[in-house]
Amino acid sequence: MPFRGRTETLSAVEPRGELALASGARAVLGSVRWPDDPEIAKAATERLLALRGRPLTVVARGEADRWGRLRIDALSEADGPVDLAGDLVGAGLAQVDAGEGDALCRPGLLTVEEAARTAGLGLWHQPSLEASDGTGLRAAAGRFVVVQGTIRHVGERPSRTYLDFAARGEDGLTVTVSKRTWRRMREHGLSADRLKNARVRVRGVVEIRRGPTLDIAVPETIEVLEAPTAIAGASTDGERALRR
Repeated sequence: MPFRGRTETLSAVEPRGELALASGARAVLGSVRWPDDPEIAKAATERLLALRGRPLTVVARGEADRWGRLRIDALSEADGPVDLAGDLVGAGLAQVDAGEGDALCRPGLLTVEEAARTAGLGLWHQPSLEASDGTGLRAAAGRFVVVQGTIRHVGERPSRTYLDFAARGEDGLTVTVSKRTWRRMREHGLSADRLKNARVRVRGVVEIRRGPTLDIAVPETIEVLEAPTAIAGASTDGERALRR
């Protein structure tokens, strides 16, 4: 990834991964989610603080947020190039997240995250939640999660599309996709036919409505892991029962 930006110096790492720069600017790393787990957050902070006082090449991603913080990419070249976001993700100390944006600026970080997950590093020392685990998802309400599961039904509606991971009467995840995001997904081949019965990975903050729900605004936050397969016992009547 090319870095053509200004030179800054890291002064401190504040709570929730906010970076205090010597210029007085405050920033957060783009395309990553700071960990909720206190021990993992401590390890992430210490990893960043190892670069304190060293020059960083910084590229801003858009305007400052409501708290006046810049979202940045940052590279340290003091002891060989270190991409700060990629380093945290690769160590299992942060998850990939588009934040408030409508696109994932660095989709390549998903591959870095996959390697950390396969190795069971940091956040990935336990398996990802299953989308059919309603109890586990309810316990994670208000937190950012990465969830895997098989989409049982796709319900297209005028304003949004629903991806159901559990049959009617079962407690499992529903993902809601905005009209704009669904249109973008379809343009990239992720139609209802492509997604129904596919095993996917999704990410976002869990909300509890009628059941556990994630709202998806960025197409890259739905990763197809396995092509659609037939579900034993599925029937036309059963599918109709799932529809809203």
